[in-house]
Amino acid sequence: MSLATLHSRARVGMNAPAVTVETHLSNGLPCFSIVGLPDTAVKESKERVRSAILNAGFEFPARRITVNLAPADLPKDGGRFDLPIAVGILVASEQISGAKLETLEFVGELALSGALRPISGCLTAAIAASKAKRALCIPEQNLAEATLPKDASILPAQHFLQICAHLQGTTLINSASSSSDNTSILVDAPDMVDIKGQPQAKRALEVAAAGKHNLLMIGPPGAGKSMLASRLPGILPTMTEDERLEVAAIQSISHVSDTDNWLCRPIRTPHHTASNVALAGGGSNPKPGEISLAHHGVLFLDELPEYSRKALESLREPLETGEISISRAAHQVTYPANFQLIAALNPCPCGTPDKPPQGCNNPIACCDRYQSRLSGPLLDRIDIHLKVDALPLSQLSSLKPNGETSDIIRQRVERARQCQLDRNGKPNHDLSSREVNSFCQLSTKNQTFLEKAAEKLGLSARAYHRVLKVARTLADLEESNTIEKHHLGEALSYRSVF
Repeated sequence: MSLATLHSRARVGMNAPAVTVETHLSNGLPCFSIVGLPDTAVKESKERVRSAILNAGFEFPARRITVNLAPADLPKDGGRFDLPIAVGILVASEQISGAKLETLEFVGELALSGALRPISGCLTAAIAASKAKRALCIPEQNLAEATLPKDASILPAQHFLQICAHLQGTTLINSASSSSDNTSILVDAPDMVDIKGQPQAKRALEVAAAGKHNLLMIGPPGAGKSMLASRLPGILPTMTEDERLEVAAIQSISHVSDTDNWLCRPIRTPHHTASNVALAGGGSNPKPGEISLAHHGVLFLDELPEYSRKALESLREPLETGEISISRAAHQVTYPANFQLIAALNPCPCGTPDKPPQGCNNPIACCDRYQSRLSGPLLDRIDIHLKVDALPLSQLSSLKPNGETSDIIRQRVERARQCQLDRNGKPNHDLSSREVNSFCQLSTKNQTFLEKAAEKLGLSARAYHRVLKVARTLADLEESNTIEKHHLGEALSYRSVF
């Protein structure tokens, strides 16, 4: 009777819980059983493992083989357990040595030829293995993401035979070093200098980028709302090391990994037909939605009222908490969703209610009916409300692109964001109520001014705090230590559209 014990990792949301792969060979009629709550893909690994072992030149034991994936109550899915199961069979049958198993972890899917195929969620497994002080054996195609953590010890292989040779000590696999660096990679986004006019809109975009504030633009078709939003990626600050790892981990488990843009903030632009599950995430085995894929990046929703009411309301809690919990009968999964919302809408379905004959017969009622698709609590969570007016055609043809380039604006945004990180440890938008009271203090005169203005505008307590956060960002852009009256005035002007 022979027993081999290996270490592997499952995938549950953003976590990679440890899984012990126990392989037992005993006498009896030949059979191959996998227990431990495996799904269909894991059960089918029996045929992949059998073919891979035979095609690699080893003998498949004609004995009773039992593979236990512990803990037994943790669901196991995917082909990530092919490699540890195959290695466990060879170690249990004494065809290769198991002396190094305690210092290693294994994840990887096997082809019938024995070649290793990539898996999803390899980055989270690499982070967990690093914390456990073990080296992780992975398919070589997962190398770019697995080496993002600086302290991870990764052993990449193209074929099952390379893993066997490493365990035998005949041909060792060199541990791969971290591929992460601090080199800034700029997004290839359109330049802000291309926009004609719209100085207030450009200013609002700069403020939103500096403090990570949510922004809502309202204006007629052709006013430049989508054009302005497309320029935002070019002025966003570079992600920190921790932010990059979180973004890469979400992409890793979502099959959207882009190894060429690890340092770029994600920009997600779902169509207005997207459902609430597509935005928030879900499924029987919950997967991240668009709001999680936009974590530490931008979620741009064009034609905002055209989204279903249910989909829009699913944004309310993530906008407040920065995460979303997806509950199902079997388990609950929490995904990060600390995104920056940029939204645009027309004043009404007609687009230009004040310009007959294209406009509507009753513009006030039409606008109210259309904009009422957006709930008050959702609008309350958006920091900046901006009205974007269309330029007259005479000015549009005569004006030349002018103003500052995205590079110049980004430099100011970077300085303001760094000031926030040094003072708060986070962007101004993410400040809690207690931190707002600490970092957004006002003089007695300015406090009175803000209270009177908030009362006149009918601002809620949440909107009041968001005005303070925007004012703090305006002060940071001017490198001012205190919030002045003109900062409050500009911040209040961004709450007067609705």
